Parts: sequence; structure tokens; C-alpha cells
Amino acid sequence: MSPLPKRAKRTYLAMDKDKEVIGYVIPVHDVVRGLMEAQEEVTEEGINYVAMRNLFVREAREAMEVKVEKKTRSKHVRESAERLEMSRTMEEWSEFRKKMNPDSLTHRPEFIVKPRGQTVWEGKDVKLHCTVAGWPKPRIAWYKNNVLIDAKAHSEKYTAESNYNMHSLEIKNCDFFDTAKYHISALNVKGEASAVASVVVKSSPEHGVTFETTIIDKFEVAFGSEGETLSLGCTVIIYPTVKKYQPEVVWYRNSVPLKPSKWVHTHWSGERAVLTLVHLNKEDEGMYTLRVNTKSGYDTYAAYVFVRDADVEVEGVPVAPLDVRCHDANKDYVVVTWKQPAVEGSSSILGYYIDRCEVGTHHWARCNEVPVKYARFPVTGLVEGRSYVFRVRAVNKAGVSHPSRVSEAVVAMDPSDRARLRAGPSAPWTGMIKFTEEDPTVGVVPGEPTDVVVTEATKSYVVLAWKPPAQRGHEGVMYYIEKRISGTDTWQRVNTGIPVKSPRFALFDLAEGKSYSFRVRCCNSAGVGEASESTGEVIVGDKLDLPSAPGNPVATRNTDTSVVVSWGASKDVQHLVGYYIECSVVGTDVWMPCNNKPVRQTRFVCHGLITGANYVFKVKAVNAAGYSQSSPNSDAVVVQAAICKCHNSFSLFTLPAVFRTVPCSGVPQGSRSVESNPRPSNHGATTLPTELSLVNCFDSLTHIFFSQLKLTGLFTLITAVPGKPTGVTLQEAFKDYMVLGWNAPANNGGADIRGYFVDYRTVKGGVAGKWHEMNHQALTTTSYKVTGLKGGASYVFHVRAQNLAGVGKPSAVLGPILAQTRPGDHRVFLSRLKILISGILSPFNISPLGTKEIYVDVDDDGVISMVFECSEMMEGSEFVWSKNYKEITDTSRLTIISERGKSRAIFNSPSLEDLGTFSCVVTNTDGISSSYTLTEEGLKRLLDISHDHKFPVIPFKNEMAMELLEKGRVRFWTQVEKCTSDCQVEYVFNDVIISQGKKYIMNFDKSSGIIEMFMDSLEVTDEGTFTFNLVDGKAKGTTSLVLIGDGKELQKKSEFARAEWVRKQGPHFVEYLDFSVTPECDVLLKCKVIETNVNNYSAVDISSEVEHIGKLQEMQISACLCSFLPTANSSSEIKVLSTEHGIVLYSTVTYYHEDLRVGWLHKYRVKSGVTGDQLWLKINEPTEKDKGKYSMDIFDGKDGVKRAFDLTGQAWEEAFEEFQRLNIGEYNAHELSLMFDTCTCISCLDRARVVGGLPDVVAIQEGKSLNLTGNVWGEPVPEVSWTKNEKVLVSDDHYKLKFEHNKFASITIAAVSTADSGKYALVVKNKYGTEAGEFTVSVYNPEEEESKEEKKD
Repeated sequence: MSPLPKRAKRTYLAMDKDKEVIGYVIPVHDVVRGLMEAQEEVTEEGINYVAMRNLFVREAREAMEVKVEKKTRSKHVRESAERLEMSRTMEEWSEFRKKMNPDSLTHRPEFIVKPRGQTVWEGKDVKLHCTVAGWPKPRIAWYKNNVLIDAKAHSEKYTAESNYNMHSLEIKNCDFFDTAKYHISALNVKGEASAVASVVVKSSPEHGVTFETTIIDKFEVAFGSEGETLSLGCTVIIYPTVKKYQPEVVWYRNSVPLKPSKWVHTHWSGERAVLTLVHLNKEDEGMYTLRVNTKSGYDTYAAYVFVRDADVEVEGVPVAPLDVRCHDANKDYVVVTWKQPAVEGSSSILGYYIDRCEVGTHHWARCNEVPVKYARFPVTGLVEGRSYVFRVRAVNKAGVSHPSRVSEAVVAMDPSDRARLRAGPSAPWTGMIKFTEEDPTVGVVPGEPTDVVVTEATKSYVVLAWKPPAQRGHEGVMYYIEKRISGTDTWQRVNTGIPVKSPRFALFDLAEGKSYSFRVRCCNSAGVGEASESTGEVIVGDKLDLPSAPGNPVATRNTDTSVVVSWGASKDVQHLVGYYIECSVVGTDVWMPCNNKPVRQTRFVCHGLITGANYVFKVKAVNAAGYSQSSPNSDAVVVQAAICKCHNSFSLFTLPAVFRTVPCSGVPQGSRSVESNPRPSNHGATTLPTELSLVNCFDSLTHIFFSQLKLTGLFTLITAVPGKPTGVTLQEAFKDYMVLGWNAPANNGGADIRGYFVDYRTVKGGVAGKWHEMNHQALTTTSYKVTGLKGGASYVFHVRAQNLAGVGKPSAVLGPILAQTRPGDHRVFLSRLKILISGILSPFNISPLGTKEIYVDVDDDGVISMVFECSEMMEGSEFVWSKNYKEITDTSRLTIISERGKSRAIFNSPSLEDLGTFSCVVTNTDGISSSYTLTEEGLKRLLDISHDHKFPVIPFKNEMAMELLEKGRVRFWTQVEKCTSDCQVEYVFNDVIISQGKKYIMNFDKSSGIIEMFMDSLEVTDEGTFTFNLVDGKAKGTTSLVLIGDGKELQKKSEFARAEWVRKQGPHFVEYLDFSVTPECDVLLKCKVIETNVNNYSAVDISSEVEHIGKLQEMQISACLCSFLPTANSSSEIKVLSTEHGIVLYSTVTYYHEDLRVGWLHKYRVKSGVTGDQLWLKINEPTEKDKGKYSMDIFDGKDGVKRAFDLTGQAWEEAFEEFQRLNIGEYNAHELSLMFDTCTCISCLDRARVVGGLPDVVAIQEGKSLNLTGNVWGEPVPEVSWTKNEKVLVSDDHYKLKFEHNKFASITIAAVSTADSGKYALVVKNKYGTEAGEFTVSVYNPEEEESKEEKKD
């Protein structure tokens, strides 16, 4: 074999043309392999450019370049040492991180099963359970109302257990004080998680206790202004008083329950209920109701709260709009709506400005440049995933109003994205496994959108909506919108810059009155698809008309400060927001708003009027388009209380003898409630102070109420209690409940039926008990589900109707009915009551009911249906489905299929409209039926199951990961939990399917579920997204790994690993070149190599010797590098030397660098500097005042040292005596020669010096200007700088620095102040040395000096 050719020895010497060494050439490496920079080249080509920019750069061109620069040997050695030190520090930090995180599977705690709230009886035990996952194993702590529970200290009360990941807390012998919120906290090194559960302990109510509620100290009609705080309160008395029993106190605004928030605070002290409204706004105006619920019923009190507008800053501007809300939130925009204010100002409102603010910031940005008239506006330009709040301001000719109250925060996100985020990872701590519902179609141009419609059209904007195409690829699509003016054939693209992401778009800047057509195109990285079908011609303009004027208002006296105003509703109005009422005192032309929040009803009580004043009223309607014309003015009315007493005689009408009057309490005299105690408030009867109650003995003692009795004796309104409900039947019976149904009474008493009350009583041994109310609040439906029944008990029911006048007579009784469970069957049937109650009840015979319950089914296609089966079908039997016990006739929501004793009700499009109770009855049987109640929570659960069935997901154990193998190979891998033999994997890189070949090696082990892909190395073109798409029948799964940004680093690691493997195949270093510095400033270089035949080594031109020790050789190179590193420790102790000019203190350093910082602590009249390797301080013309301790601080950037010399005693005497001797010339030539040899560096004539001109101390008055000039000497001409307190000064307006004729350096300080006091120095420097002339500047203030002297006196 021929020997390998010898490689030319690499040299680091830089040579000139004559081959003379002029320095060293050092190649600059980045990390290990050299400097590589990837330059990306992007070409803009329509949508392809946009798609590539949003995803990643597909192609790249790598340029290799080696930079060469010249460096001195000392600089190269210093930089090498710094790089090695940095590398060592990073390795230590990496080892520390590995120790802190030994397992890559560590994750923060997470609750797999959260504890659930429970309600228990007093004296019982309750146990809370939960399951927590996390690694390291989390520590568990239980809290009661945020107070830590010590189960060991209170073992008689609590027992806490932890078995594996199961944790429980048992509360023994619960009492009232155990009612609380119980928190469980799980903590480990990765984080903390907590969950909460509420425990409610109820005491068994005393049998036969009836609570009576009385509300006193009631709040009246209240008035407030925007920005103020208002409190409403009432005192509540509950009789009798039961220990630990508290009623339920609920506050309502306009019949909507109020929840505590930052604007609403509620408080219940046990006796008084208080509602506090913080920072009032017009949204807070309305009817406020306090409702107190007890087990015996409820009581209410209500009063109106008016909120006036805040004072405007500019007269004539409108007031702020109100009720700002957000709708239809998407990725690109959100629709903002609001209500117009009651007061437009001195002129009509021209429009509105909409402002937005990102949550977490305080910057408000205007959304529209031109005011919009329509009270609805689509806001565009939002950033996907961020939250925003909005506000609105009105504008007229006088200016802009205050902003409205901010809306609730809304997230810019497409609704379809929320649906895709339903499915989370199977193992939360292993990372998010992303998947998509679409087919993994790659490289296909998307189809055309469908159902393009115009959802909104005003003269300011037009909103389009459409459905995405069925074929839209794996990467998703974006959209271009095009428009065409009617009568032309040219289509213009609206969004030419960036395509929109969501299937909605708002178009502005359209010409009002013109007709347009619109169409949409889809696009992705493969190109732009075909255009959709165009919309019909749309004329730009407001589609919503202004409301018509309301009817004539009628004002009626009410109280001394209020008037009742009623009016006719506006005709043919669309999307009515409400009405505003205005009043004016007769004789003035000043109109004031009676309400600042629009009301929907056509009757309103105007409060806050002046007693005795004469008022007229007018009404205007409002919708999103604006205000209507005001109604005609009402007749004038005087504000005073209405007539409340009836006269005994009437000129036109005389009461017959068969009628008698009763008190106006709302309940007839002699009537009895269910419990034989009058409780009219429980039935909501209205107390009318002007009503008369008359009894007609000829009409079955029907109670008739006459209201609004006029002085003429004519009755304008007659109201009677309703008649008896009819047709009370049993619609369903199952387990422990029954469902009753009835029909409305034929006679409603002249007023609308307000509700129904169901009463029951039990029958035991033929003896009937007392009647009890089932419902304390009137029912609005003609059906009721009776719950809480006891098996084996017999019940009798009847129903009563209620209207404005009160509660009518009960219906015919239903029953007695016996509830009994058949053994071995889950069916509840009714049997005949064999014991008759003579004279009271009649027998009721019902056969056994039902065979099976209704159950809900979700098939493989995700179709949700309800199924009812009956095995006892008779000839002619049919299944009849009902919703809320009303037969279903509309098939738009449900499709019913019945066959062979089985009926299926299929939901066509499940939504919140389908919530309710569904029942199915089999006709021509003994009453076979069943029911199913669909709640919102149940619907959500069914929709989730349906989604899982439609789009099954393959679960992953681990997300896709990457690891570097030996030789620099790269492995991408993941693992699925389970799959079948038909499971197929598609390997995708940057949306392009890749296959096995020279570059990629794939492997799928279906038994273990491990999917692998190997690559020999990573290149620059491999930067992007790697994806595994799995298809297993209908189930799909996708996991991805993005290598963008870190691709270059991973590529370098791969190349380095491969190079290391290649390097270790032959001779290689075990320990790289390292160094250490000895206290003598010697550098020791070391390295170790394995299996090497070393003949020559070169390390920055430093020779070395090699000792062979078997296969492992060690090289030690020792050289004295005096100029290697600056070190303060190499300085000698301070020495003293006397000259004919003074005394010199100096220290010699082994190595000196210009970055070495030297500071002397000394007195005035001295100079300091550096000459060669000597640091010196010179005392000119020394005196006794110069005796003392001198010190020098030396700092080299890492270490520091302090040297001191005590120039007193004998040292001073010897130095001063020598100075005097030399000063008077008493030295011979030999001594002069020795002195000259020692002080050559100090007395060198060419070194830089300050030869005079500067004082030691300067005292100057504040406000004066200071000018100093110093004489400078040196050859070459020295560099001159000025310092203040060791900081270099720069010439500016305050400090003027000059250096003239290479001899005179001057400084001028203009208008000195006390801040200019300090230690100054003139520093001169050339190649022979450095010297500083120092002086002190002291600035004083004469006035302060005089004041100090006066204080002393």
C-alpha cells in the first residue's frame, strides 16, 4: 500500500511580499466548525409569497465564507482564554440544570378528577374525593375558606387520606359552621394547581314552622349621577326566629338577578340587606327589586333608580351613549353595538366614534375616522388571540361627548377555532398534540366558497358572510373579496394586500346609492381558487328605517312628585330599542329627560317632578337607525297626589244592597290561603289604594274589583279573579315524581292569567290532611312536575289560577293517587285507592304505566336522538312526542321515526333552542309514557360525544420529538396509544409528502405504536415543519414538530456530532488545550491526546516538549509570558526615593496594561503617573504637612490589591534629609550617576509632564466663571484630557476644554455651582509615560455662609 500523502502543515504566520513575518493570522471560528451564515431569498409572487411568509421559507441558499483578520499574539491569547472561560461556565450551568431537572417527563400538578360540592344534613359525615397527577409527586394541602386544615391536630373532625394519586378529606359530624368552600392545593417543583368544592350543611327544619317575612325601612325612589356611588337597603324581619336559619336574599334589576362584580356589591348582615352600586352609569338605571325567599314563601319590594348624566365639559355636546356590547367575534373583526343617549345636546347627533383598547394596556385607539350614524359598527384590524374592550362617544356640532362605560372583554377568535380546540391532549403533561379535522389534502387549490350573502348593509359599510369550501387542504385557506359595480363587467379586488382569515368581511368606502355585486375567492400556498357565485345586486344605503312617532301621550296624576305617562306604540317599527320620555314645565321651552335608559313598555312613571307645577310630556322612539320624531305634547297635568278616597254618594250610579266594600289589600275579606292564613304577597297580588272590592252574592261569591273609579261614578275597568282551571290530568308518572297538566280557565276575570298554583294533600287511612302549596312562585305554564313524593303514599291535587285581582277558586281534585314501585321493575304505577273519603274525594283508577325510560343515543355518524321502546303496543297505538308537555307539531327541530314498538326522535340541528323536557306517550294503552329533560350541561356533553363520533381522534402517548444519534443522525419519533393493523402513516415535510429513500428512512411498529423517521444529517433546507398524519379507518391523528429558528443550531450540532465521530476514528484529543496561571504570572499549557505519534506541535509560536506515556501522552508547556494577562498581584510594595525636586513613592509591576486602573489616596500638592512598569507619586518641595499614610489601589478588571506606605517617623526623616541634601548640591559624581540610573524613567525629558500653571486648591463664589491653564511638556506631543472625580470631561456649553500650541491646556467652567465642586486633574500621556496634575475646586455661596455664621452666633 502506498503511503498517504502528507498534508501541508497549516501555518498561522502572516508574511509580507518579502516573506518576512509581520504578525499572526487567526481564523475566526463560530463555536467549532467555523462561521456559516444562511441568507434567505424571498420572491414576492402574489399569494404564494404570502403563504410562504406566514408559514416558512421553503428554499434557502447557504454561502460559506471564512473571515481572516490580523491580531497580535497577546490579543489572540487573551481572547482564547476568555472563550475557554465562557465555555467552562456554560458547561457548569448545563450540569446544574441537568441536576435540577433529571427527568424530562416532569410536569406540574393537574386534577384528573376534581372534588365535587355536596349538600348534607346536619350531623352527617361527608367525604370529598379527587385525583391529582404530577411528577415529582405533588404535596397536597386542604384549606377551609383559605385557612389550612390540620387533620392531625383535629383528628376528631377531619380525616385526610392519600393513596397513590387518590386524595380525600372526610368531615365528620357536620354542623352549620362546616358550610364553607374547601380548597385543595397540589404543589411540586414544576408549579401549583388547585380546585375548590362547596359543602353546604342544612339543618332539618322544624315541623310545622311557617315563616312570616316583613320588609321595613324600605328604600324609596332614588336618584344618582354618573360616577357617584349609591346604596339601597331594607331591613328584613323573619318571624319566628330559628337559630342558624337564614333566608335567601336576591336583588334584581328589571327582573334580572344581579351578581356581585366590580360595579355591584351586595351585603346581608342577618337583618339588613344592602345593595351598593359603585361608579354609577346609565346602564344601572331601572327597577330594583329585593326578594327574600324562605321555605314558607317569599316577599318582595321594588323601587326605581334614576341615573342622571354627568356634567358635560363643553356646553351643547351630547351625553355619553350606553350599553356597549360585542357580537359575532371573529379573527379579523367584531361587531360593536350600543344605544343612543337620551340627550342629543344643542344640535342633532352627527354620529359616533368607536374606540378600542387591548386588555392589559391603557392605550385607546379610534376605530373609525368618520362618525357613523348607525348604532352598530364592525371593527376590523384586530389581532387574533388578543382580548379587547370597546367604548363609544357621540359627536355633534358642539363637540364630542364623554366616553361610554367600557364593554365586556372579547377575544378575537373565529368560532370554528373554538370548536377545533375542544379536543385536548390525552396526557396533558406530555405536550399539546395538534390535529385537524380536514382531510390532509396537500398541493391542491381550494374550491370555491358557498352561500355568499350580505348580512348587513348600511350607507357606511356592507358585511359579507360565506361558508368555507369543502375541499380546502390541510393548511387552511384565506380569502380575497371582489366587488363589481352594477352595469359593468369589471371585478375589482377589495383586499389587495393581505387576504382575510375568517369567512366574514366588512367593506367600507362604498358609494352611497350605487348598486354592487360581490364574490369571494379562496387561496392557499397552491394558488387562488375559482370565484364563488356572486351575490345579488345590493344598493348601498340604510336598510333599517327610522321608527315612526309614538302615539299621543296621556299623563295621569300619581303622587306629589310623580306622574304616570302612557302612550301608543310606534307602528311598523323594526328592532325597537325603546322609548325616551321628556317633560317640560308649561310656559318654558326647556325639555328634560325623564329616563336616561330606554324603556320598552308604553307606560312609565316619571319621578322627581316639582309638586304643584304644570307639566307637559312627549315621547320619542329609538332603534339602531336613530331617533323617531317626537310625539305630540300631552295635555298639561298638575303634579299632585291622585284622589284616594271614594265618596259615599254618586249622582249617576248607586251601589246595590247585595254589594259590600272590603279593605283594599288585594285579597277579599274572608278568603283563606292554602294554610288558612292570608298571604297575599306570596301570590304577587297588587295592592291598589284606589280599588273597591265588591261581593256579588248571585255569582257564586265571585270577588269583583273595580279600579280607576272616577268622580262621575262610571267604572272604566272591571277586574275579577279567574275561574277554575279545567282538565287536570296526570300526564306522566315515574319513580318518585308525577307530571300534572291542565287547561286555562274559561273565565280569566277580565285580565290576563299571571300564573298557577298547585296544591296537594296526603291521604292516610281514609283521612285527608291539610292542603299544602307545591310551588311558592306562580307557574307560567300549564304543566308541573311534582317531585319529592314518597312511595306508598297517596296524594290528591288541585290547581288555582291567578290574575291581577288575585287567586281564583281551585279546580276539581285529581286523585287520590297511590305511588308504588312494582318489584323487580323500575316502573312507577298508580293503583286505585281502595279507601274512599266520603263526601270529599272520588275514586281514581289508573293502570300500571310504562315499560322503559327514554334514553339518548349517539350513533357512529354523530347523530343525536332520543329513543323510547314499548313492548305493550296495541292495535292502533301510536307514539306521541311532546316538548314541555305540549305535542310537537313542528318538525324543523326534530325528525320522528317510529317502527315495531320503537320510536326515535332525531335532533336535526341540536342547539340551545332544544332545551326542555321531552316526553313520549303511547296511545291506546294504559298510559305508557316516559320523559327526558335535556339541560344545557347535558346538551354540551352530547355535542362533545357527537363531535368525537364524527371526528374520532387517534390518541398519542407522546408528541413528536427529535433526538440526535451517533454519527450525527437525526431521529424523529412518536408513539400512539393504540391502533389497528390498517393504520396508515403519511410523512409530511412543509406540506409536501415525503417517501422512503436515500435521505429518509421510515419505520412504523404497529405492535408498540412507535413511528420513526431517520435522516443521516440536517441541512439548511430541512428547516420547517415535520408532520406525521395517521389514518385508521375514520379516526385521524396528527402530530407535528416545528424546526424554525433553531434549525441552524440543530444542524450545527448534527454536523459536530458527525465530525466528532469521524475525529474519534483516528488520533484525537481527550483533553483539549487548557491553561493555568501561576502566582508568578507564568502560564502552564496542558493537553492530552490518545494513540498519537506526535512529532511537532505549534501553539501560537510557543515551543513545547512531549513525553510519551504508553498510549496516553501528556504535554506540558511552560513559558514565562510577561505580557499575558494584567494582574494586580504582580505589583511590589511601595518604596520611597528622594530627588532634588522632592520625594517619590513608587511600585514596580511585572506587567502593566493601559486598562490597569491605579488610584492614589493622598494629600494635595502631588503628582502621579506611570512610567514603563513603575507606578509613582511625586511630592514636590515636601514640608512637614506632607507627612502621613499614603495608599494605592490597583484593579486589573478581575482582582484588586491595595498597597500602603507610612511616610512618618524614621521613613520621613530619612527621605526628607536625603531630599535636603540633594537639593543643596551635596552629592558627588558617583552618587549622581547611581541616582540617574535609578530614576531614568522618571526624569526622562521626553515623557509627558505637567510643568506648572495649576494651583492646588481653588475657592470660587457660586455664579462666577473659572478659567485655569496648565503648561504641558512631552515629545512626542502628549494626549491631553481633563477629569472630574476620576471621570473624563467632554467639552460642551458648560465645560470648554482647549489645547493650544501643543503647550497650553485650559479649562473654562461657565457659571459654577456647588455641583461643580470636586477633584479635577489634567492628565497628559505619551509613549514614554503618563502624568496627572491634580487640583481641588471648592464652590461656596456667600448667603449660606452668612446664615451659618448667624446660627453659630
